[in-house]
Amino acid sequence: MLGPPLQGTNWIALNGCCLPGFPHRTSLNTTNGKLTNSQRFAIDWKRVNDQGEFYSGDRNRNESYVDYGTDVIAVADGTVTEILDDIDPNAPGVLPAQDPELAKKLTIENIDGNHIILDLGGGAFAMYAHLIKGSLLVGVGDKVKKGDVLAKLGNTGNSNAPHLHFQLMDGPSFLSADGLPYVIDGFTYEGQVDPELIIEADDFLSGQFLQGKLPAGEPRADELPLNLAIVDFP
Repeated sequence: MLGPPLQGTNWIALNGCCLPGFPHRTSLNTTNGKLTNSQRFAIDWKRVNDQGEFYSGDRNRNESYVDYGTDVIAVADGTVTEILDDIDPNAPGVLPAQDPELAKKLTIENIDGNHIILDLGGGAFAMYAHLIKGSLLVGVGDKVKKGDVLAKLGNTGNSNAPHLHFQLMDGPSFLSADGLPYVIDGFTYEGQVDPELIIEADDFLSGQFLQGKLPAGEPRADELPLNLAIVDFP
């Protein structure tokens, strides 16, 4: 059981469990003779404004995106085991892995951009990826408490728009670990985004995405928000 990795309203659980045709669930790695998938239960958290838009203004600027610079928080007490904090931001709308020149710069070490890995104890490790360069407030060996601010949400590594990639895994390496299921102790479920809206959207995620929002939110406890859930965090 974890606390939320973010705070505020209108968060959408992009690429979460378990619809076919979306990444994470099928992101197998072959490492040291084993098949692993540390991203099996990962979520790309992305936020919209009250009009259901991921950005307003110039879509080519990270600062135009609603969630850019949002505080990322510790989901539990833990110890920092790994950080990366020297990757420059991407321009929105371009996934580096799909651009021949940008793809050359991707490595095993930087593909998740600036990131933090926390040892939560009991064989569980939390990973936060794609953070803003220079925003990390912790270093390796630091102890953190649930709810502490760790860094700010960004657009680094193999990312085409600002978001927080969060996952729980059974080891300290995102390459050789397997994903662990988890639940969040409390949030408000606000509805679902139609998968077709995401599938048909451009690489900037232009459009409005709150058509499936419920008239009134439903408090939830000890649950994992599934793919494309609309969620408010306390």
